[in-house]
Amino acid sequence: MLEHVPHWLGNAMRGLRAGADKLAIAAPELGAGFATLDLMSPAFANGARLPERFTADGTGVSPPLVWGDVPAGTTALALIVEDPDAPARTPLVHAIVWGLAADAGRLAEGAILADGAGTADGRDVGRNSFLREGWLPPDPPTGHGPHHYAFQLFALAAPADPGETPGRAAVVEVMAGKVLAAGLLVGTYSRGEGAAVGPAGVAQPA
Repeated sequence: MLEHVPHWLGNAMRGLRAGADKLAIAAPELGAGFATLDLMSPAFANGARLPERFTADGTGVSPPLVWGDVPAGTTALALIVEDPDAPARTPLVHAIVWGLAADAGRLAEGAILADGAGTADGRDVGRNSFLREGWLPPDPPTGHGPHHYAFQLFALAAPADPGETPGRAAVVEVMAGKVLAAGLLVGTYSRGEGAAVGPAGVAQPA
């Protein structure tokens, strides 16, 4: 969809970005005294470019995630994926997964799919910014510069109910006062920019 935005228009909008200070992990109602949760992906390093298969230029599946031990007292986890570089007032929500089991430890590639009312174990895939369940593949405007996709994982101390197929506002609201730890993993993606590829790191158009 946004791949059809002309390069000149994307370049003109480079300064228009929601801002990292509006990410869920920075929401003041969640507090700032929680511990750090190790979050990573076997598909890309923190700060590195997302492989094309996870984006609108590829098959558009969600990437695999793995995380370390959660704090004692964790009852469940929640995942929110946002793009703070979207040319909008607020970050674009790419995925929400509510009610991940405390001992899950991982989320498989392609696992963020529409699941209706959720699963029997309490897990529920929420609504992205297009008001659809599931993974919204990165689709930045051509020429807009690198976009940073923030995978934010929260370990929660008490059960809460954000409602069926929750959106971002409902999830952040019920997490307030319940976050024990949070992890942050960032993948980047862009169109019409130089990208280091190959063993020699030669810059080519992305």
